[in-house]
Amino acid sequence: MHEVTLMSGILDTLRENARQNGITRISRIKLIVGKFSMALPSSLRFAFAALAQEGLFQEAWLDIEERELHCLCQDCQREFGPQSSYCFVCPDCNGQHIKILAGREMLIDFYEGD
Repeated sequence: MHEVTLMSGILDTLRENARQNGITRISRIKLIVGKFSMALPSSLRFAFAALAQEGLFQEAWLDIEERELHCLCQDCQREFGPQSSYCFVCPDCNGQHIKILAGREMLIDFYEGD
C-alpha cells in the first residue's frame, strides 16, 4: 500500500511548513487527488488515521477532493474525459495523440491551523 508512504511524505511536508510558520495545531488538511494518480482516497484516509497521532495532527480533519481524468486530443483539439481509465482515444476523430490535462495530480491544496 503505497498510500502509507505518500501520506508519510505529506505529513512530513506539513510538519516542516507548520514549524516554519509557527503553527502548533493543524485542524484541516485538503488534498487534491487525481483518479489517475493511482492513490486511493480510502487508503489515504486509513494511512492518515494511523500516522497522524501526534499533537500537531491530533484533531485534524482530512478532506480529499478527487479530480476526474481530463484529456486533450492534440489532433483535433477536443477536450474530453475518457470513458475508460485506460482508453486514450479521442471520441471525435479517433486520434491517439492525447495529452492528459488533469487527473494525475496529488497535492496539498491547503491546510488550516493555529
